Amino acid sequence: MLRERARSAAILAPPILLALILGGPWIALVVAVAVVVGAVEAFRLLTAAGHASFPTLGVVLAVVIALGDSVRQMPGGSGLLLAGVGLVLVASAAITLPDPREGLATLMTTIFGALWVGLLGFVPRLAAVDAPVVNGTILGWLGGERAWVLILLLTVWTFDTAAYGVGRRFGQHHFIPHISPGKTVEGTVGGLLGAAIVCALLVAAVGRPAIAGLVLGLVIGLAAQVGDLAESMLKRAAGAKESGRLIPGHGGLLDRIDSFLFAAPVAFLYVVAVLG
Repeated sequence: MLRERARSAAILAPPILLALILGGPWIALVVAVAVVVGAVEAFRLLTAAGHASFPTLGVVLAVVIALGDSVRQMPGGSGLLLAGVGLVLVASAAITLPDPREGLATLMTTIFGALWVGLLGFVPRLAAVDAPVVNGTILGWLGGERAWVLILLLTVWTFDTAAYGVGRRFGQHHFIPHISPGKTVEGTVGGLLGAAIVCALLVAAVGRPAIAGLVLGLVIGLAAQVGDLAESMLKRAAGAKESGRLIPGHGGLLDRIDSFLFAAPVAFLYVVAVLG
């Protein structure tokens, strides 16, 4: 299993790291591709779980939610405005269905799928946050545009890896077995400790207080765990083991970004409120 995860990382890491090196619009481009692929997989799972939707409209709306703020700024927020127009289009399609109950369910499912995957848009928003780093520190040369995204990525990856390793070695008590029988309390605690330590070191490496990084690591780890379990809940409802077959040894792309869907907005809020 660990070898399969390593192969998955070998496929995903190069484009992510390249985008971080180049910065700016390249981060948004990688996120846009991930949102499209992730949304396609999400709506496929929702359909398999018996929830009708408008997949094409949902994918487009997910991209709009994720990257709408990247267009020219408008009064009230360009992202909110474009998302509102998208919701109007989805509602317009829903009211054409002959059964009002089916129309309402389809509308709600489409909005949920788009909003859920669209949360990945907080990664480029995190790159644009006004939370300066200190020049001359170990990672200060990255600048805020890339440093906070790198911290998010490494913290989530640390949580996933530590939770898996500790759970496999020491796991005894199951954690929410009705959704994910393989997860254990010990694994979750190990993942949180690993995420907190790594995040504290990384935040200190950009010249900010290590204690703030310790708390940020715990927050990111908790959000990542919920994000992973949320996708597991959907897969169990759909009777699917994986979201797709895009990545050898680890299923679909959604299986790799599920933790980030909840961790990214939480990290963004923390950085803005505490470190900004």
